[in-house]
Amino acid sequence: MVSLSPSETLIRDEAGLPPATRPAVLIWRRFRRHKGALIGGAVLVALALLAVLAPAIESWRGQDHEAVNLFNRFQPASAEHPLGTDDLGRDLLMRLIYGGRISLFVGLVTACLTASIGTVIGLVSGWYGGRVDAFLMRLCDGWITLPLLPLLIVLAAVDPTKVGLPAAIAKSPDLSLYRIVLIISLVAWTTSARLVRGVTLSLKTRDFVQAAVAQGASTARILFVHILPNALSPILVAATLASGNIILLESTLSFFGLGIQPPVASWGNILTNAQEIIWSQPMQAIYPGVLIFATVISLNFVGDGLQDAFDPRTEGR
Repeated sequence: MVSLSPSETLIRDEAGLPPATRPAVLIWRRFRRHKGALIGGAVLVALALLAVLAPAIESWRGQDHEAVNLFNRFQPASAEHPLGTDDLGRDLLMRLIYGGRISLFVGLVTACLTASIGTVIGLVSGWYGGRVDAFLMRLCDGWITLPLLPLLIVLAAVDPTKVGLPAAIAKSPDLSLYRIVLIISLVAWTTSARLVRGVTLSLKTRDFVQAAVAQGASTARILFVHILPNALSPILVAATLASGNIILLESTLSFFGLGIQPPVASWGNILTNAQEIIWSQPMQAIYPGVLIFATVISLNFVGDGLQDAFDPRTEGR
């Protein structure tokens, strides 16, 4: 008798399960018990909606988030400017909303790229073992020992023209965004790699994997059809938790002037612009700081909630 993987068993049996015992229902029931995760999810959904609707909000309010008006500097909160204006007379509310588009984009896309790189390395390392595993894990260990923030600062400070990029591309305002995504993705994959390696080592001895090997399934099919679906829950939790750290890294680099470059707005470079006027205009720093804090803590709560939701042992707690 051929053993089925949990994912294949789920597909075959879920239609016959009572609604209350289906895996998706059980996961949602465990997740919604985590009040912090529900609140964090609501905060993230609200921020994401604001980010997606930013152009529509800008058009409705008749405000251009990049329009400079030096006669309108540091205006207090009013009906026209609910959060006031910044040092160049730009509407701070719209700057924060557009900054959310960039910061959330960096967090989401970079977390996905990081998880993808780490997943491939972890699958290969755990499946092949031996010298391949030893080499990849020593590479991972060496990467972990590098001081992350100084390394990111050095990589972000590299002049793109020195590595062969055309001057037209190097001067593009969007280049800093994609460069930050690429740099963080290349240095933050180690956690996902070690996590997936451990799951792969555990799963490759299971009956359903051994049955696939006996039937002559290719290595790629075994890894991506039989092992990867059963490793998705820890990968999803790790990626969610990593998103918060990535947003903090982007904000840190932008604060040092090495991240997202103006006129593109991000919470990090809005905070940077406020550092010299924090005593006279403290709200210029408080608003982006609160948004960064709320986003990171919400992602951590959601990650904790997902971890509990995918763990059946929490059902009776």
